[in-house]
Amino acid sequence: MHGGNGTQPGPMPPTVAVAPVPEPAAQPGGFDGPRSTCTTAQLRRFIKSRPWVPMHELRRRFGIWGADDDVSPIRVGDTTLYIGLPAMESRMMAELLSGGDVGYELSLDPGAPIVVGVYPMRPVPRS
Repeated sequence: MHGGNGTQPGPMPPTVAVAPVPEPAAQPGGFDGPRSTCTTAQLRRFIKSRPWVPMHELRRRFGIWGADDDVSPIRVGDTTLYIGLPAMESRMMAELLSGGDVGYELSLDPGAPIVVGVYPMRPVPRS
């Protein structure tokens, strides 16, 4: 469909969804229940302030609790990706991916598409 000014809209970002993953019942150190380590806006701002952010840096910067091997599945279009974040933060990252705010880099070794880092997406200048 063409817009009223004769331009054609760009491609839509891929659909992103986080598969349901049960939250742990208790956290180390006796902290039970849901925890809020950051917001989507804070993640966006931090990622946009750097050229590339490895997943471990996001965990360190925001004190994201979880085991070293916490991985959550995320659907991007027809592909399942795995992100090294607990379920709550993975949902936030899925929101950023679906909005086109961030891109991702995959490690395809050992054969599972796991996100190893993210980077800001810059808007395309229009003339």
